[in-house]
Amino acid sequence: MNYLIRIPSVSLTIRKDAGVPTVRPEPASLVLALRGSSTSPLGLNRFGNLSTRVHRTLRNSLAVVLALSAGTALAQNTIKVGVLLPASGVYTQLGQEGWKGFSLYMDSVGHKVAGKTLQFVREDEEADPGVALKKANKLINQDKVDLLAGVVLTPSAYALAPVVEKAQVPLVVFNAAGNALTRDKKNPYVFRASGSVWQYNSSFGKYVADKVSKNTFLIAADYAFGKESLADFKKSYTAAGGKVAGEVYSPLGSSDFSSYMAQISAAKPEAVYGVLAGSDAVLFLKQFAQFGLNKTVKLTVLGDMVDETVLSAVGDSTVGAISALPWVQNLPVPQNKVFTDAYTKKYGTLPGSYAERGWDMARVLTEAFKKTGGNVSNKPALLAAIRGVNFQSPRGTFRFDPVTQNVINPVYVRQVAKGPKGLYNKMVVKLGEFQDPGK
Repeated sequence: MNYLIRIPSVSLTIRKDAGVPTVRPEPASLVLALRGSSTSPLGLNRFGNLSTRVHRTLRNSLAVVLALSAGTALAQNTIKVGVLLPASGVYTQLGQEGWKGFSLYMDSVGHKVAGKTLQFVREDEEADPGVALKKANKLINQDKVDLLAGVVLTPSAYALAPVVEKAQVPLVVFNAAGNALTRDKKNPYVFRASGSVWQYNSSFGKYVADKVSKNTFLIAADYAFGKESLADFKKSYTAAGGKVAGEVYSPLGSSDFSSYMAQISAAKPEAVYGVLAGSDAVLFLKQFAQFGLNKTVKLTVLGDMVDETVLSAVGDSTVGAISALPWVQNLPVPQNKVFTDAYTKKYGTLPGSYAERGWDMARVLTEAFKKTGGNVSNKPALLAAIRGVNFQSPRGTFRFDPVTQNVINPVYVRQVAKGPKGLYNKMVVKLGEFQDPGK
């Protein structure tokens, strides 16, 4: 004989099977197997009521059922996103600004989309590929995230690409711009929302040769991103008649650039083209001014090097510096005003390009989740949704190239200026819309 006890949304069945008391969840029921006896087969006392032992078992089992039910309901109504950005090391500021932009957009949608709550698990990339790989595996295997977002360092992105493909967890890249990520290393699970080295540097090399200088000294960080950047810049720069006065690479996280300043001074170039970021950019620009080179050598750089956060740390010696990126502070499009106003209101300063990338990365996720109705278990549908996002962004129209899954970017020439709210990058000219060649 079985006794069935019904509680709202929960069923508890007491059975006189042999064995010690056990708890096992089943669809719409929980079965308790209790040791029976000839006198009290179901744990009843001499008055025919459930014994204290059974009451205790039922109470504990009910707690388990409710916890399991609540956990299941929560999981079904939550999309879990792993966010991998530097919180320490040379690229700390990049990670901080990316997170500011990301969280600012998520705040604007109430951390909800398609009826689901968005939950974020944040880990420190540390600008170290080994650490990034370890943290990504933790997010995938332990935290069970539905999607990964972030990554600053190109070698980190290269290391993560095969991992996310094997795990079938999409990765939306925030910054890492190495060309190979969406070329020979591309796979269906990697999308880049920032842009490629080629997009940033190729068109700008020709512009520098035509408009700034035919005699330029080159310096970049000594890793894949820096080397690829100078290669693409040089190709278009020299094709337009530019001459390279010198070329050097500095270790990531350099503590002193004085030896490079001496080399620049000795080469007597008309301009310098730099590809540095984070604390490296701040130190280089400070020493560039300390050596007086800002008075004799034109400063042309990758836009990351004169991000608004860098400008505030360096000061007025950067005024006049020319750069190129897919976003500019005073771009006259409606979504740029929404973004810059929201950032200034919350943080009290002007945003930079890293914050803009974080904002767009967040928008990519929410637009994709809208398309799937919040369903992240159907991987082909989720990948198609990310691939097909199309929206108006602070940088203009945002859309992915369906072949490379790299964003199709506008590129703007910018110039550092001083305004009522501080130093910022103002628009000079739009060079065009650029789709990475993918090979």
